[in-house]
Amino acid sequence: MNDKMSLTNLFSGIFKDETVFVTGHTGFIGSWLTEWLCELNANVVGYSLEPPTDPSLFGTLELEKRITHIIGDVTDQPKLEKSIKEHSPKFIFHLAAQPLVQTSYKQPLETIQTNVIGAANLLESIRKISSVKVCVIVTSDKCYENRELDCAYKETDPLGGYDPYSASKSAVELVTSSYRNSFFNPKDFANHGISLSTSRIGNVIGGGDWAKNRLVPDSIRSLSTNQDIHIRNPTAVRPWQHVLESISGLFCLSKKMWDNPSLYAQPWNFGPLINNENVTVSQLASQIISEWGSGNCNNVSHNEPHEANLLMLDSSKAIEKLDWYPVYSIKDAIGKTISWYKEYFTNDNNMQEFTQNQILEYVEHAKKMNIVWSKAIE
Repeated sequence: MNDKMSLTNLFSGIFKDETVFVTGHTGFIGSWLTEWLCELNANVVGYSLEPPTDPSLFGTLELEKRITHIIGDVTDQPKLEKSIKEHSPKFIFHLAAQPLVQTSYKQPLETIQTNVIGAANLLESIRKISSVKVCVIVTSDKCYENRELDCAYKETDPLGGYDPYSASKSAVELVTSSYRNSFFNPKDFANHGISLSTSRIGNVIGGGDWAKNRLVPDSIRSLSTNQDIHIRNPTAVRPWQHVLESISGLFCLSKKMWDNPSLYAQPWNFGPLINNENVTVSQLASQIISEWGSGNCNNVSHNEPHEANLLMLDSSKAIEKLDWYPVYSIKDAIGKTISWYKEYFTNDNNMQEFTQNQILEYVEHAKKMNIVWSKAIE
């Protein structure tokens, strides 16, 4: 079977030849999402600021040549609405955000404006655009009121947020819920025609992330220049997962929302299995060094702004109801991530094909596990 054809027909082929509007498509997760959508033969329309880093995964994959690429700010509601209306998408993935806790301490107002008002601007825009049928707002595992107890948070747990970033993601959940209740109520779907959900995803890792103050890209910058890795919170535990896990979750959710719009318009967690061994920042850094083949790390935490020490997600709802399941172990995720960077530093002209092959490998791994979404329709 042709690999391209098998990818095109994943998720029942719902994205094939359909227009998909992606905000934040120039970011790390957005670029992986856009690449996979291109492999699914979707017509991608991206709306975002310029790539946030240099280098950027968006630039490395030359995605601008393969999609409709719009430079725009989600805080510019008229331009955002005009762009959506002009392209009449059926699906929307909203990823545009200021994504870093550390940055939110330095730029709290900008973080709240981008994350909260940006999401509200999108929701307000789609009230007036009949083409949109499925809209997924991506938030974060940090939207929960984190009591730092040894338990994984479920979708029914209270929202909260110590730092401006976490609070902004909690606020996005509340705003989205209010729009769903008020304007896109599942009970009244026949009148508005839009299925609206939120996706709370864990800490993603993968090739092509170059953000500052994130463990993997900080580690790669150090290792590639033969410097020690400096880690801020060595004992912190996070729900680490490969970036393709969260994206397969978004696609599984979208298919369910398309098939049964009223039933699946709600919040969903996507994270690693909670029975996996908790992996600390220090342990992850050690595994990165092991995969890289050399290097050292040391703890430099002192007078750092508050960040949660323990955070876990319970994804059992998605596993039970969306035909979704985590594919990679943390060891697999780190191995795929480091192999991407190694390829980048030795053969950066080949990264589009290499990235596409990593998507294929992920799909093949899911097939071996008999995960439902990986079985392409013929």
